[in-house]
Amino acid sequence: MTFTKKMMSATAALALTAGAAFADAHSMNHMNNMVGGAEMFADKNIVENAVNSADHTTLVAAVKAAGLVDTLSGPGPFTVFAPTNEAFDRLEPGAVDMLLKPENKDQLTKVLTCHVVDKAIMAEALQDMITDNGGSTAIPTLGGCILTASFTDEGKILLTDENDNGAMVSIANVQQSNGLIHVIDGVMLPRQ
Repeated sequence: MTFTKKMMSATAALALTAGAAFADAHSMNHMNNMVGGAEMFADKNIVENAVNSADHTTLVAAVKAAGLVDTLSGPGPFTVFAPTNEAFDRLEPGAVDMLLKPENKDQLTKVLTCHVVDKAIMAEALQDMITDNGGSTAIPTLGGCILTASFTDEGKILLTDENDNGAMVSIANVQQSNGLIHVIDGVMLPRQ
């Protein structure tokens, strides 16, 4: 079984755990969110903020290994659906270490860019897109993946990749100088 198939089978089993509901739109306008125990500063870029989040050390290591620091520090705007360390931990044992090897840089880059959109999409806009499109909306990513956003029965935003792996947004609208981050509880993968 190839690594990709192993990774796919592991992530197909990702549990859809209950994420925190989107913060009230009014409170999001007055303060930026705390992520991973660190304040996220709207005048810093995605990478400058992510390195301070204790919940995103795996993501930051992966971004560095893939050579995407300059890209995600660039002008953007970008929307990053940022998997937590726990999201990466749900992958098959050894999957992250395998992806971080230099010989797997192309595959790692593809996985990471399947979490990045080349425009800023605020949660409220995403919610409107879902509603306006009859309950789901397609989100093309820089990695060529298409994520589908929909609502759970509880009204939370659910992202589904092309392999039917799902992740919920647990923290929305974390503003950055070059876009924004939505924290998610799963890892999105390219079509297998």
